[in-house]
Amino acid sequence: MRLFKYSLLLILITACNAPRAVYDYDKEVDFTQYSTYALFPDLRTGLSQLDDARLIESLDNKMKEKGFSISEEPGIYVNMYTEKFEQDNRSRLGIGVGGGGGNVGVGVSGGVPIGQMDTFIKLTFDFIDVKRDDLVWQAIVESPFNMNASPEKRQQQFDKIVEKALENYPPNK
Repeated sequence: MRLFKYSLLLILITACNAPRAVYDYDKEVDFTQYSTYALFPDLRTGLSQLDDARLIESLDNKMKEKGFSISEEPGIYVNMYTEKFEQDNRSRLGIGVGGGGGNVGVGVSGGVPIGQMDTFIKLTFDFIDVKRDDLVWQAIVESPFNMNASPEKRQQQFDKIVEKALENYPPNK
């Protein structure tokens, strides 16, 4: 029973820290026709050059796993762009005072935020059909992101984000 409680707690903690993704695609497209890709010619991710390189490395590795190859004449362009945002970390210190006498009681309480804001990254992946110049598939991934992490940890985070983004590609119709 104790193992069950600790396992449940561990799952809850890791689930809150995992990247979340949403997907959209053109249901009329036959995704089996795509086997080659290239980065969008005007790629501007909004990341630093070092993080750009890490993200592209993660993408290249995952696209190879999916059976894609880089080509000068690709079937699809992959465009990626980011948005960074901060959210309250929801850690609070509760403070309350109260008093009463007879049959009357009064209390006031509140929460004081502790710690700093959590940084998140929202990464959008667009797959664009080169011949038709149409968006055919999109994934948007939100993930916690530590701006002070080591290069190795940042690479691991980008690997997780790309893994989550391409998890449902090609879409099941």
